[in-house]
Amino acid sequence: MTFDIRIICDHDDADRITAALAQVLTTGPARTYPTRDGMRTRLYITADHRDTDQ
Repeated sequence: MTFDIRIICDHDDADRITAALAQVLTTGPARTYPTRDGMRTRLYITADHRDTDQ
């Protein structure tokens, strides 16, 4: 079952957050957009639970 994650974060944290999510979930590429005020970044990531039986 896939789901979407939206995160609003500082620009400098976007890569670290994306990498951390990829370690625990199966993720697609992160789509990044500036927030309306331009001060932060919006991350949109499609993810799926990782199979823990392996």
